[in-house]
Amino acid sequence: QVQLVESGGGLVQAGGSLRLSCAASGSFLRINDMAWYRQAPGKQRELVATVTSGGSTNYADSVKGRFTISRDNAKNAVYLQMNSLKPEDTAVYYCNAAVFGWKLTTRDYWGQGTQVTVSS
Repeated sequence: QVQLVESGGGLVQAGGSLRLSCAASGSFLRINDMAWYRQAPGKQRELVATVTSGGSTNYADSVKGRFTISRDNAKNAVYLQMNSLKPEDTAVYYCNAAVFGWKLTTRDYWGQGTQVTVSS
């Protein structure tokens, strides 16, 4: 069984910064892509940023230049540095990992979510 545990959410004023962390634990062969998603009240979950095992990144247009995704493969962890936060960034943020397991198949796992609230 694989678990993703997130931390780092909270309340911050507009223009401020937060850093989210997510660590995977359990038994598996490797983690492929990792990502952060978010879901605001009344809206669908949306992709924020992705990072491959090799470190290539991709961002939603709404966060480009403000957010930075990174990972530490040795720690099976992914991070999201969020700068210049805006009220519209308010959402529950979810960590996602594509995990290649002992059955030689890839399965998506999700964290429990962490609340980010940006006040104006």
